[in-house]
Amino acid sequence: MKFQVFKNGKIVKDFTLSGAYLFGGDGIGIRRAQITFQDGFVLCKKANLETAGLALLWPIEGFGKVLLPTTCLPDRERPYNLNVEIARAKLMQIVNKREDWSFFNSIKGMSEISEQAHDFFIKAIQNISDPPTASKLADESLNRSVLLSEKLAIKQAEVLFNSRIKNRGFGRGCFSCRIDPMEIDNPMYIEKLLGLFGSVTIPINWAQIESHKGLYDFSKIDACIEALIKKKLPFSAGPLLHFSEEYLPKWLLESDGSFEKIRETAYHFVTEIVGRYNNVIRAWCSISGLNAFNHFGFRFEQILEMTRAANMAVKQASDKSLKIIEIANPWGEYYSTAHNSIPPLVYMDMVVQSGVNFDAFGLQMRFGKNKAGMHTRDMMHISAILDTFAPISKPIYITSVEVPGKNGDGKNDGNYAGIWHNEWNPKLQAQWIEQFFQVAMSKPFVNSVTYSNLMDTHDSTILNSGLLTDQLEPKESYHALKRLSDGIFRR
Repeated sequence: MKFQVFKNGKIVKDFTLSGAYLFGGDGIGIRRAQITFQDGFVLCKKANLETAGLALLWPIEGFGKVLLPTTCLPDRERPYNLNVEIARAKLMQIVNKREDWSFFNSIKGMSEISEQAHDFFIKAIQNISDPPTASKLADESLNRSVLLSEKLAIKQAEVLFNSRIKNRGFGRGCFSCRIDPMEIDNPMYIEKLLGLFGSVTIPINWAQIESHKGLYDFSKIDACIEALIKKKLPFSAGPLLHFSEEYLPKWLLESDGSFEKIRETAYHFVTEIVGRYNNVIRAWCSISGLNAFNHFGFRFEQILEMTRAANMAVKQASDKSLKIIEIANPWGEYYSTAHNSIPPLVYMDMVVQSGVNFDAFGLQMRFGKNKAGMHTRDMMHISAILDTFAPISKPIYITSVEVPGKNGDGKNDGNYAGIWHNEWNPKLQAQWIEQFFQVAMSKPFVNSVTYSNLMDTHDSTILNSGLLTDQLEPKESYHALKRLSDGIFRR
């Protein structure tokens, strides 16, 4: 299939395909698909004749650039109008989510915008034989519907969030933060950490802890616990296992061991570290991102076996600890290009059905980077993806969330990574974080949200994403979260 692209009613001659992938009717990315842009058309080739949708970073005047999908469409010779199909998908999402949420309340100032969005789309369809005119009308529809969709998601979240507050549905540890062990001896860092968060997560990196086989360096973890244990904070830690290169010891990467040997080595590492902190750390991220990151190329059944082994090791070393399996890139677009990967919901269902002994799933939510799973999305898309995890028979923890406080370059350039309303700045970061926390924690199955880093660091996944500057000065996002926290616990 192919899509014709317009801007202001004129055919686009230069278009960057950021975050583009094809997906099937089940939402799973399609493998071996080819997506190219040529002479005003996005050309899509795939191996089967099933219906498919296209998702890509799309500019919206007055709203920024966010990753948006079309609906699933059949192959045909005649090109689709991409502007029209993206507008169609957004309107369909609004209708579907209002029904899912049973949320039909009118929002002040939005009724007219809703009518305009539908009217412009109807006119676009009526003019479909005139592609330039149809595209302009579709753009007008999308400008209004994306604003409406976000307002709906936020309003619905506010209602459920406030209801959860009234019913005392939040524990003190529901606001959490991943700490930086390099700053743990800094009194100002600790002061700012304790001033906002009711629990902390200590990062674990196997490559750093066991840089030489059988020799463990627990000094950073020990320092974190020593600095915080008197504060009576609940501790989480992890991931214990993560099979991407930066988390794997060099000696293990250079070995040519069998799967059984790697599993045995990983099991030993997990039991060693969990046993050491058995009486201190209450929750462990036992394994992270194996749905997407699979350096050794484990087969399907080996992925499941490694997941089982990681959780068995935690249980053996600490029978009462909470065991969390972390899911990377919950939209699953990596599946279209990453071999030996599994779509998120398939992996989660597989783990549950196979009887793996664990307690909860964790989800990563990182935005603001030109990398699979990290392109900026609007709030309704975020709320909708969280809803897909509601039927899973396990609690959900948002184990890592971050967005930038200013625009970057390279992979952090908003033109390719996504822009929310405007170029990222401290005020927008604060607004996004406050809205995200409300959306996530309005879901009754979400137990807590962990922000990825308290302060700006050069090695964070998303640059400039801290709640504090590198000089430990609070950003607007820190104050916004503080107000939200106070609204929960000071009533």
